[in-house]
Amino acid sequence: MSPYEEFQRWKHHSETIKYLEGGTRLTYGARAIAKGGYNSLPRMYFPGGLLVGCDAGTLNSVKIKGNHTAMKSGMLAAEAVVEALAQGDAAPADLVSFADKSEASWLHEELYSTRNFSGFMHKFGILLGSAMVWLDQNIFGGKLPFTLNDDKHDYAAMKPADQCKKIDYPKPDNTISFDRSSSVFLSNTNHEEDQPCHLTLVDPDIPLAKNLPLYDEPAQRYCPAGVYEIVETEDGKCFQINAQNCVHSKTCDIKDPSQNIVWVTPEGFGGPNYPNM
Repeated sequence: MSPYEEFQRWKHHSETIKYLEGGTRLTYGARAIAKGGYNSLPRMYFPGGLLVGCDAGTLNSVKIKGNHTAMKSGMLAAEAVVEALAQGDAAPADLVSFADKSEASWLHEELYSTRNFSGFMHKFGILLGSAMVWLDQNIFGGKLPFTLNDDKHDYAAMKPADQCKKIDYPKPDNTISFDRSSSVFLSNTNHEEDQPCHLTLVDPDIPLAKNLPLYDEPAQRYCPAGVYEIVETEDGKCFQINAQNCVHSKTCDIKDPSQNIVWVTPEGFGGPNYPNM
């Protein structure tokens, strides 16, 4: 399955296309969403810094909304920083007060009430999981007397290619749906040609030796920028990384079934540029 192609196909749905007809594609961007919710929140403070918003994972997964929670975490972080600055040299290295403020706010209450969403959906599937989420939110108000943890990593949920039916996606019409290459062009992404590749492989043999025969190398499909390709050369197949196209979604670092791809910060100011988003 290709998330990008699924998105293009979804735009042609009768309930979606009526909002898009007559519109103009302006730009393109993609990123992975930290949707684990309350149960996946890390420690949000460390010496010299704080994790706020989507960096921490404050998305309300039930509502698929995170602007308000991100802003609230930023406001609480600002309060903690101001208080620490007022203490001068006596301020602690770790701003534990930020975590205390978060737990005492509506931010904690909202995220805690939706803590079982991911567990229900991943353990029971979309139909039964949705029913249980509805009961949790509408009947129990997010106050079930238990917490269902989902301890399975995202990459571990990938099925082998021989267990999946290949999907033939329709060609883009260049009006409502578009190909990846032209979309990536509109992201204005750019990386200096001579900089070290910021997409590294732990073992360069794994893509062809393991991922290709087992999973038909999923990097070809899950990357929203078409960074990874299996190309034919005179010496046979080759795993090609087009790092110049990267829009910094970080999907590869998360979804690679062998955890072989490591996304590192690129050199300088490389990356997408979104003037119209």
